Amino acid sequence: MFLWIIQRDLLLAMRRRSDVLTTLFFFVIVVSLFPLGVGPEMAMLRIMAPGVVWVAALLASMLSLGRMFASDHLDGTLEQMLLSPQSLPLLVLGKALAHWLVTGVPLVLMAPVLGIQYDLPGDALLVLTASLLLGTPVLSLIGAIGAALTLGLRGGGVLVSLLVLPLYIPVLIFGAGAVEASTAGLGAGAHMSLLGAFLLASLVLAPWTAALSLRISME
Repeated sequence: MFLWIIQRDLLLAMRRRSDVLTTLFFFVIVVSLFPLGVGPEMAMLRIMAPGVVWVAALLASMLSLGRMFASDHLDGTLEQMLLSPQSLPLLVLGKALAHWLVTGVPLVLMAPVLGIQYDLPGDALLVLTASLLLGTPVLSLIGAIGAALTLGLRGGGVLVSLLVLPLYIPVLIFGAGAVEASTAGLGAGAHMSLLGAFLLASLVLAPWTAALSLRISME
């Protein structure tokens, strides 16, 4: 059932390629506009690059959170999932993983290319990619909680942003801090360890919390 959920969501995402491309184009446009607005000063661009890329990735990930459960809610699939004997937290984990594969993985793959605009060295680009690889699944897992809590509400897109944004801030701080520490020669090990800890905690806690939120929203 876990694998079926992932395959189903990936298939639906491929049928709605415009939603996937919208998220990716938003990320590319936001990251690319900053060098044009700030100017060609390479020292300044290198300093601001980690924060810009991470903020753009965070906002791009939030764009698609409202669609994580909405379509299943409209066609009745979500009710069948709630009635299923399968573990609901496991099903939620599958949907969060599918969301990350559709939105997070393209952002991770595009980040090194966009980082070249900011004159980041090779080791900084590697740390940036690794930090996004650890951090973007956390964004999807935490976002699943917000999407579940705001399911079926008017203005749910705005509400989910208000709910999850404070929880995203630690991931943003340590994700961007890892690249800054690497650029400064201090080493990114501590920041990467904390991102890994956030990921493990999210894998354990977020599916259960999101499953409980779904049951509350559907009652």
